[in-house]
Amino acid sequence: MSPLHFSFYTAFTLSSLGLAFHRTHLISALLCLESMMLSMFIPLSLWPIENSTPSFTLVPILMLAFSACEAGTGLAMLVASTRTHGSDHLHTLNLLQC
Repeated sequence: MSPLHFSFYTAFTLSSLGLAFHRTHLISALLCLESMMLSMFIPLSLWPIENSTPSFTLVPILMLAFSACEAGTGLAMLVASTRTHGSDHLHTLNLLQC
């Protein structure tokens, strides 16, 4: 395994661990999701260049579009929860109250 691939695997693993264990604020969960998307986007953009396969060049653009939609939805949820509950703490959100 090359050091470049190892760094991408490590970045994805650290961001997923951050999402699993550090869930106090909604904004930190969104940042962990964005870092997971970024750590998947960069290898997907480098993979067609390394293998000289032009048929997979559309995959990173589609992933970037889905990542932008996910970011927009997450920020809308952040604004809505902050307006209704007063903070972005995840422990104040309760499904029974909504």
